[in-house]
Parts: sequence; C-alpha cells; structure tokens
Amino acid sequence: MVTEKDITVFAEKSRALLSEISKDLIGQQEVVEQTAIAMIAGGNVLLEGVPGVGKTRLVRSLGQAFSLPFSRIQFTPDLMPADVTGTTVIEKGEEGQNILKFQKGPIFSNIILADEINRATPKTQSALLEAMQEHTVTAGGQTYNLDEPFFVLATQNPIEQDGTYPLPEAQMDRFMFKLLMTFPTISELTAIVNMTQESMAEHAQAVLTGEELLAMRATAKEIPITDEVLHYAMRLVSATHPELADSPAFTKQYIRFGASPRAGQALITAGKVRALMQGRFNVSYEDIDVLALPVLRHRIKPSFTAITEKRTTDQLIHQLLVELKKSAKK
Repeated sequence: MVTEKDITVFAEKSRALLSEISKDLIGQQEVVEQTAIAMIAGGNVLLEGVPGVGKTRLVRSLGQAFSLPFSRIQFTPDLMPADVTGTTVIEKGEEGQNILKFQKGPIFSNIILADEINRATPKTQSALLEAMQEHTVTAGGQTYNLDEPFFVLATQNPIEQDGTYPLPEAQMDRFMFKLLMTFPTISELTAIVNMTQESMAEHAQAVLTGEELLAMRATAKEIPITDEVLHYAMRLVSATHPELADSPAFTKQYIRFGASPRAGQALITAGKVRALMQGRFNVSYEDIDVLALPVLRHRIKPSFTAITEKRTTDQLIHQLLVELKKSAKK
C-alpha cells in the first residue's frame, strides 16, 4: 500500500534527479523529464535530433545521476551483432586444452547508449531486440540475464540519409518513448556556449542508486487508476486504427497503421510515474494527453493523404485527442 510519505519521497527524489541533469543540459526540460519518466518506468527511449543538441550528453548525465554503469555503442555500417552482444572465444585451460568461453559485449551494462542507431544494418539492429524486451542475451545456445535496471537509450539523426537504415517496426515498438530534441533558442545557445567554454565534462552527481530506482518503479506500479482514465487511454490507442469500425473519420483519412498494445501499456505505466513525480496519488487525463506524443509518434504511420498534405505525426496525434474529446461530449 502506497502511503503519503512514499509519494513525498518519490517526488523529492525525482526533483533531485531533474535538478542534477539540468546542470549539464540547458533547455530541453520536457525531454529530460520524459526521459526520466521512461527510465523509472523501465522503458527504452529513442532520442531524435540534429547533431549537437545534447543527445549524448543527456544520456551520459543520466548515467552519472543514477549511479549506474554506462556503456556506449557507436553504431556504424560495419558493426556486427557479436560486437554488441559478445562472442565465443577459445582460451587455453590449465592443462593446455582449448576451452570455449563467452566474452560479454558492451550490451552487458545497466545504461546502454546506442549512438546513431540507424547507421547500423538491420542485422545488427536486431541484436538489440531480445535485450530491449526480455533483458536477456542468447548466444551459443545459452541465455544470459542482463543486470537490472537495464535501459537502452538510442539516438538517431533525422537529416542524415546516406548510409542509414530505418529501424524495423518491431524494434521501434520496443521503445517506450520517442523524444524530439529541438534546436535551442538564442538565449539557450548562448548559455550552452558559455558553459562548454569552461568544461566539456558532465557535472551531474549521483542522487539515485539502482536499488532506489527499482524501489520507485515498484511504488509506481501500486498507484491506482480510475476506470474512466483507463478507458480514455485505451480509446486513444484504439482510435489510431483505421480498420476498426468505431474509429474516427479523421483516423480513416489520415492514419494508415495504428499503435500496438504496447502503446496502451506505456501510457498507463508512464502515467503512474508522472503522477508520482508531481506528488499526485492518481493518474489524470492530463497525464495521458501529455504522454500521447512520446508514446504514439513512432507507433503510428500517416496515410498518403496525410503525407501529401504535409501533416506531421505530432499534428495527427494532437488532432486525434481533439476528436476524442469531441466524441466524449456527445
């Protein structure tokens, strides 16, 4: 049973975490908060933005603030699956005999930065699938468990086309959030330049341990959610599917493929964490509305009509929320 003290402690730890990250990252408050929500909820995050907006710096600062082992994998076209998961090597035993031994790859860490993930081939990208979903690695017929907590925080550049490979739909669906890091304002850019003139190193201090993070996750799972809010979240996910008879006319016109059931799971799980971070005991409609963009933007595909009218995925989600509220009032 979650007590008022548990909620207060959860909110205080969350504020301390966000405060430490802000020491290294100027602006991007929404991205920082939503990344923290996903990590506490146990989800993976895909960060998209042009070079130099702080994607890698954010992940490194999170590693320091959570006091967890951090591993960076630079994805390139020639990267092989064994370079990610590990490989079996031959070693000499005490009596000179050959012994097969599995040498663990960089995936065996708590926080994985998959830098420029879309530069690797689909074969290498798929090496992350099992780790992202089951938190295990299978090699040589044997399955190895990854240490908890485990997160994959991947980055990709939206403007680089040559030498890149779109992520498979199955892998995109395993990211709880897709977050967009925008270019800073002039005042933010000035502050970034001044900060990096002093030092390029991260200044975030450890404020949470892995055990504390897992305890916060367990607390969030006990938060109740009303049937009305749960139904609203499920209606939102269902409304992204144009093939369903009760979907809005807007969906049938502008959305080609809808979100998977994982989207519903992500909305509720992340909604509970967001509520606790703000010191609330229950998930609100606002939580669902705010989280709709990071949860759905990589899980729905616009139709040809939407593409020709130059409607972005975020615009479609915003309009979908409007359509749902209209239908609720009828």
